[in-house]
Amino acid sequence: MQLPEAFKEKYRRLLGADADAFFQALDDQPSKAFRVNPLKPNDQPVDTPLGPRVPWSRWGYYGAVSGHSIDHTDGVIYSQEPSAQLVGELAQPTPGSKVLDLAAAPGGKSTHLASFMNQDGLLVSNEINRKRAGILSENMERFGVANALVTNHDATVLAKKFPLYFDTIVLDAPCSGEGMFRKDPDAIQYWTPEYPAENAQRQKEILVDTVKMLKPGGTLVYSTCTFAPEEDEQIIAWLLETYPEFSVVPVDKAEGIDDGRPEWADGNPALADTVRLFPNHVAGEGHFMAKLHKAESDDTAKPVKLSRSNLTAEQRELWETFAQANIKTQPQGVLYAFGDQLYALPEAAPDLKGLQVLRAGLHLGTFKKKRFEPSLAYALAAKPADFKRTYPLTTTEWAQYVHGDTFMVDPEHAQENGWYSLSMADNGVGFGKLVNGQMKNFYPKGLRFLPQTEVK
Repeated sequence: MQLPEAFKEKYRRLLGADADAFFQALDDQPSKAFRVNPLKPNDQPVDTPLGPRVPWSRWGYYGAVSGHSIDHTDGVIYSQEPSAQLVGELAQPTPGSKVLDLAAAPGGKSTHLASFMNQDGLLVSNEINRKRAGILSENMERFGVANALVTNHDATVLAKKFPLYFDTIVLDAPCSGEGMFRKDPDAIQYWTPEYPAENAQRQKEILVDTVKMLKPGGTLVYSTCTFAPEEDEQIIAWLLETYPEFSVVPVDKAEGIDDGRPEWADGNPALADTVRLFPNHVAGEGHFMAKLHKAESDDTAKPVKLSRSNLTAEQRELWETFAQANIKTQPQGVLYAFGDQLYALPEAAPDLKGLQVLRAGLHLGTFKKKRFEPSLAYALAAKPADFKRTYPLTTTEWAQYVHGDTFMVDPEHAQENGWYSLSMADNGVGFGKLVNGQMKNFYPKGLRFLPQTEVK
């Protein structure tokens, strides 16, 4: 790897005798890992080998992920670099809480936070870049998250909408990306000696808005994928000085995870309780993290107006007709229509006026002429047992399904005409409609693919 000379000089000075091992690690192959999905009825992969556990991640395993595997396609696993899996573990939001992932794309942190929340509470997953926000929305759908709003705003807009609102905020701040050099060598070309300081200024501006949204008594997890002290310890030192109501929370550190370096900032001993992951010390990329507590106070915000159902009488009748014929367990949340698209908003969802929302809770399906058609998102988030008719797919049928083909069913498992929740290993993977022994395919056309080999 051709590292900039100024970068090498900087880290020889900062790391001393450890510098050579650090540079050698940046030439090694990056470690690959994934998390299993506890939101699924069965979180055991079907066609993805489980490698060793990621020591600091309760759902994490080392190993590679195939984008066309059953497990990835059906949301049973989520590919996430091992060091990044520590961010969600530090946050550990509780079910029923209000959580903000401020810079959420592509979705690794948000799906991890959702795993802790277990579909209970409100998760706002925000991304300022519209294209990346779309990718975030797709990943949240595949993971089966039902209690999230995916929004597309900068922090200033959100701070006006949500003053003193969130119990937990995660800010994986935009940074110089030094920790990703070996995973994404293209990031090297953007680096200059001045780049970390430029990012630090931007990070401070985002944090000014971030602290306005955190409730007294709340938790802020700040993280970067850079080694630069200007963006790491020095940012936390600035935060502690600027906002004395914040304090660093000591955290348990698995073997190989380093303390933060007070000597790289203002010498505040509290900075030793921050977290550093170096690729020559752990099997993962470079990261910095800090868990912070905001002191209790008498500050309170005005209650936020909640969303209410806006269905027309015709839409409600179409939904109820579908539900009566096909559903055992109704989806939780507030029924809300965007045009002909029906969603179940989280019960705690605020009024959406003034928000750019790409995904509002769980997408249930589409109103069509005199009927309702359920969505892939609904099948991925719900349990097959929530529906009156289910059909377990064989691996051959699954391959036909994701390719968009119709297929004849095994009459032992399906005889009655109508909608079926299709499943693999007890997990919902989509909907089909049985007509006289043939399963009509409703897998979205834009997602269809031909599996390379038949899964055994």
